[in-house]
Amino acid sequence: MPEDVGSSERMLAQWQQDIQRKAESYQEMATRVQALSITEQSRDGLVRLTIGSNGILTHLEIAEGAREKRMAEVSAEVMRTLQKAQSRIPELLRQTMSETIGTADQTANTLFEEARKNFPAAPAEEPPAPPVHRELRFGIEDDRPQPPAPAPPPPPARRPHRRADDEDDDFGGGSILS
Repeated sequence: MPEDVGSSERMLAQWQQDIQRKAESYQEMATRVQALSITEQSRDGLVRLTIGSNGILTHLEIAEGAREKRMAEVSAEVMRTLQKAQSRIPELLRQTMSETIGTADQTANTLFEEARKNFPAAPAEEPPAPPVHRELRFGIEDDRPQPPAPAPPPPPARRPHRRADDEDDDFGGGSILS
């Protein structure tokens, strides 16, 4: 029996070491994932943002050149850039897991699949729309002399003036009831 006890103690010690190694690997993975950040720039370079590994925006820069765009265009570009950055999270998570706990681990696969559901691939890039230049002008637009305005149309033709005996009605002196 002493051999069985010794064997059991060795097996228990090995099990504890495995648990300790696994815990250290998970801790390293958690530390590395928490430190991950992703910086992405819009295709026109006017939007630059950074997100954490949880997909939350941590920094946003909008260049002065964005003034030339409509606010709807700028906000759409921010959202496209954010989605593009977030779509990179699953791959970075998979890479970090493979370097720390391995990809055969069921927990790692569950975390990876959850990240893919929460952060799907970014929509396909659309070609940028041509810029729309809008100007507001107030006041006189041109100091040059303007051509004369067209003449107003002539007044409608007047009916000839009627004599006094015709002025009481338009029925030629007859009753309107007959």
